[in-house]
Amino acid sequence: MLRLSELKKGDQARVVGFDEPSTTYARHLLSLGLIPGTRIKVARFAPLGDPVEIQFRGACLVLRPSEARGLQLEKL
Repeated sequence: MLRLSELKKGDQARVVGFDEPSTTYARHLLSLGLIPGTRIKVARFAPLGDPVEIQFRGACLVLRPSEARGLQLEKL
């Protein structure tokens, strides 16, 4: 498994789960549709690498690496 910070622009991955699914932020991401099995694509990084924009299910979401640290991914 890898983290969002390990991916590059254009990479695709699948959400495997969360380190701590009971945290408020993890529950918020789940409510937005970022559930296990969801395929994501890294759209772009800000010039200094923070934040990162991901695309999934026809939506775009911008996350700071610190916010997405607990997100477990599998590269496709």
